[in-house]
Amino acid sequence: MKINPIGLQAINNYNKQARPVKTGETQKTFADQIEISSRAKEMQANSTYANERVERVKKIKEDIDSGNYKVDAKQVAEDMLNFYRGK
Repeated sequence: MKINPIGLQAINNYNKQARPVKTGETQKTFADQIEISSRAKEMQANSTYANERVERVKKIKEDIDSGNYKVDAKQVAEDMLNFYRGK
C-alpha cells in the first residue's frame, strides 16, 4: 500500500490571497497625554492640610508626653452628639 503525503500548499495560497496587502501605510504614533481634573487639583491642595494635620498631631503627642494635654470633656461630648445626629 502506498500513502501519498498531502500538502497544505493549496490552502496556503488561498490564505495569501485572502489577507489584504498593506501598502506602505505609516502607523500613527500617539503621544501620552495627561489631564488633571479640578477634583484632583483640589485634592492636591488638600495635601497642605495633611501637612498641617501631621504637625498638629505631633504637637498633641508632645503635650501628652509632657503631661500638659487637657481634654475638654464637654466639648468632646458635644462633638460626639453632633456627629451621631448628623450635624
